[in-house]
Amino acid sequence: MRLEELQWFVTLAETEHVTVAAAELKVSQPTLSRALARLEEQAGTPLFDRVNRRLRLNAYGHIMLEHARRSIAEMHSAGDRIAALLDPDRGRVRLAFLHSLASWYVPEQLRRFRDAVPGIGFELFQGPAHEITQRVLTGQADLAITAPRPDGAGVVWRGLYVERLCLAVPPGHRLATRARTRLSAAAGEPFVALAERYGLRQVTDELCAEEGLVPDIVFEATEIPTMEGLVAAGFGVAVVPVPREDAGPTRSVHVALTNRGAKREVGLVWQRDRPLAPPARRFVDFLAGP
Repeated sequence: MRLEELQWFVTLAETEHVTVAAAELKVSQPTLSRALARLEEQAGTPLFDRVNRRLRLNAYGHIMLEHARRSIAEMHSAGDRIAALLDPDRGRVRLAFLHSLASWYVPEQLRRFRDAVPGIGFELFQGPAHEITQRVLTGQADLAITAPRPDGAGVVWRGLYVERLCLAVPPGHRLATRARTRLSAAAGEPFVALAERYGLRQVTDELCAEEGLVPDIVFEATEIPTMEGLVAAGFGVAVVPVPREDAGPTRSVHVALTNRGAKREVGLVWQRDRPLAPPARRFVDFLAGP
């Protein structure tokens, strides 16, 4: 099976539609169907269930998809490492990062790094903590900038900085006039939070558990600005990072939290068992030092 045909399979698995996948890949439908037939013959089983002229990836197909993505990522990584050895000032870094770092930290660090090493390019992906860590583990990303520190022994962690957390409340709220408070003061309040698998939600849940607080979560968002907007509109309170001084005005009020655990550490992760290509190693050293 050629690497190109593995990529065809990944696209077909993601679209689950031969016509759509063929158009995206710019190959004919018969060519794509023959490639799939060869792959299924090698696997010894169908990888899709055929339902009403549509494809549905089955359990065998999900296994093949996982390994196909990993194989493609490894081949790209090999090419990047060879290119970097030929010219250490050139190459590519596949970087994943949190949504909440997309508006300031990541762009600023990329600008600084590209000023220093203009020959190294980036392939970027933003998403929630669990998703970007998974991309590192499957080889789809070289590095991830995430928070909090992921569980498990499959990645290396390098801390970058610590972000304090605060309680966002609506204007005129009973806690809005306080300079600081413990999270327990928000007992009985409706909460706006991120979805359960998001990193900041994990930190929030830990803070609540330490306080013996069972939050009444009225809405689960996917981004912090959405949380802030709903808090300002009076939907509830939320645990969010302390706004930066240059971030501009917000309509919610931010009250410092005195809980010791009211912080999240932002750091770099990469796969423990795979050596970093020189461009990625150079970016790690640039951000965190040797």
